Amino acid sequence: MKKIIKTDKAPAPIGPYNQAILSGNTLYTSGQIAINPATGELVLDNISDETKQVMENLKAVLAAAEMTFENVVKTSIFISDMHNFGAINAVYATYFDEETAPARETVEVANLPKFVNVEISMIAVK
Repeated sequence: MKKIIKTDKAPAPIGPYNQAILSGNTLYTSGQIAINPATGELVLDNISDETKQVMENLKAVLAAAEMTFENVVKTSIFISDMHNFGAINAVYATYFDEETAPARETVEVANLPKFVNVEISMIAVK
């Protein structure tokens, strides 16, 4: 059985999907981009601020499922320019303990929704 997870502390979906689905003890988040949920505006000042907003959105979705980054077992990072990898990784690293960080892939793609620079999704387990 699946449970829909949603919070107003993260951006509302921009299509026919939910912020996350909890199936049993496993949470599957939709990809988050840097939309500030308070304003509905994109945070695109620089790649570090953009990545931080993405991670804060994911933090809010995890919290709505009563989880934290400690519960995350897998992340998928999609970026529009691999030259931004270092800056994205630096921000991402502040949300995890390196010893217990989740599995991950990072993939460069041609475009992302709203032509942002980074999108991240996660799988977490209670």
